[in-house]
Amino acid sequence: MAPPIPSDGLLPRVHDGIATVIIHHPAKRNAMTTAMWQEMPGLLERLAADREVRVLVLTGHGNTFCAGADIGSLRESATGAQELAVAAEEALAAFPKPTLAAIRGYCVGGGCQLAAACDLRFAAEGSSFGITPARLGIVYPDSTTRRLTALVGPATAKYLLFSAELIGAEHALRTGLVDEVRPDAQLDRRVDEFARVLASRSLLTQAAAKEFTAGPVAPERVAFWAEQARRAPDTTEGVTAFLERRTPRFTWTG
Repeated sequence: MAPPIPSDGLLPRVHDGIATVIIHHPAKRNAMTTAMWQEMPGLLERLAADREVRVLVLTGHGNTFCAGADIGSLRESATGAQELAVAAEEALAAFPKPTLAAIRGYCVGGGCQLAAACDLRFAAEGSSFGITPARLGIVYPDSTTRRLTALVGPATAKYLLFSAELIGAEHALRTGLVDEVRPDAQLDRRVDEFARVLASRSLLTQAAAKEFTAGPVAPERVAFWAEQARRAPDTTEGVTAFLERRTPRFTWTG
């Protein structure tokens, strides 16, 4: 008997400390429906609470990452769909563990919005990136625009937003929109390899660094992380493992 065909939505799986979330809507090049935008914050909250999860990988089904928002949802309410997209994006950006977007094919509109909300982005050669609200007369959200600008700089952000043109993976790499470009056949192996590296490192270090690099940090949060560092076993374990020439076993989970 053939395996059941999964329904459209966000398909999560967890293995060896790595949570993989697959954007699955193949009939529309994995465009995000209203239900999918609504689903994402709750799914991310559950994965963040899972102590087994140390890294999140976001990818698309098949040969497309995400072609943006399903235009049908914009007919219902462009403003409402945008609010849901921003809520999903913010939930992804706030995920307390490292996040990595594995991109092949189209990464456009809302798909690029989700990829930019991840900490890192690895892409296959031949992938295409674009931010397309200027084709639809939509005002791109302010928080989303600021995140894009922080990632690629104001000149590239304007190029993408003003023109709504697509750029290739090598162009995206030069501008900082992606961190690595690999041949398509190597992408999955490289993503898995790097995700395992991240999962092996100190989550304490990663979580603090993630908050510090996001922008100004309130003094009480600086004090919080200093106290976590003082109380957590990770520093002692890391130094001991280095002196004993073994792989550290970090146990801080937040």
